[in-house]
Amino acid sequence: MLRENIFFLIIVYLIFLFDIQPVAAQTTTAQINLEPGAAFKDCTTCPEVIVVPRGIYIMGLGATRGRDGPPHRVNITRPFAIGRYEVTFQEWSVCVAESGCTHTPDDHNWGRLTRPVININWNQAKAFTKWLSTKTGHVYRLPSEAEWEYIHRAGTTTHFWWGDDVGKNRANCRDCESRSCCAIKINLCCSHKTKPIGAFLPNPFGVYDTAGNVFEWTEDCWNPNHKNAPTDMSARLDGDCHNRVIRGGSFYYFSKVARSYYRSKNPMNVKSYWLGFRVVRELIFK
Repeated sequence: MLRENIFFLIIVYLIFLFDIQPVAAQTTTAQINLEPGAAFKDCTTCPEVIVVPRGIYIMGLGATRGRDGPPHRVNITRPFAIGRYEVTFQEWSVCVAESGCTHTPDDHNWGRLTRPVININWNQAKAFTKWLSTKTGHVYRLPSEAEWEYIHRAGTTTHFWWGDDVGKNRANCRDCESRSCCAIKINLCCSHKTKPIGAFLPNPFGVYDTAGNVFEWTEDCWNPNHKNAPTDMSARLDGDCHNRVIRGGSFYYFSKVARSYYRSKNPMNVKSYWLGFRVVRELIFK
């Protein structure tokens, strides 16, 4: 008994002397529910992600601007997890505190915490995914354009996941008429700034804010249309790689740019107050 007490006191002394901290447990794939719709975090400060099912869909639209077509069949060959929300200022600040990110972006005095992080260029978004991968031991990355449109559509074929009409109280854009943040009689609702994440209903995949709030970076290089685009879920890495594809529209723009198929581009080294991102977390099946 005396020997056990002495051993215990030695352990307590060493913990106090060297300030030994317990190692945070990392999530393993075996611990995760991989069923579609299952949401999880790999750490308490990590972005929440949700499992998206495999599937086949028609990407693009033919009867519109040339850049949005031609329509083509895309096969999402394996499930993956996507950020339920856009990456927030709060999540970004952890990356800065742990030296994974070096840039502290301006919030334009709109507020930080759960608002989507803005004023982040493509390389800085990539740095965040690299840091998150190292921190968790899992692969995080930006979504491909094909993955992004898939999660925006969420099994639908309309302009928006809720229908062809933008309606009201669905998203944060210049003509979305969202009563939660403006007077009903004012048409330019919410268009003066971002909204905190999750302010509107999620789509059928359980993903929030795929239309409006902020445009989102994707992995893909810019091409003027979908000709010769991949027919699987991979990113397109040929073409104009100085410009990267952005998707989803934003508070600043009208709803037409928030449609599921609408494509736009932004120089990879240019940041904006209407541009952010969300992450993909790859899943490994044994």
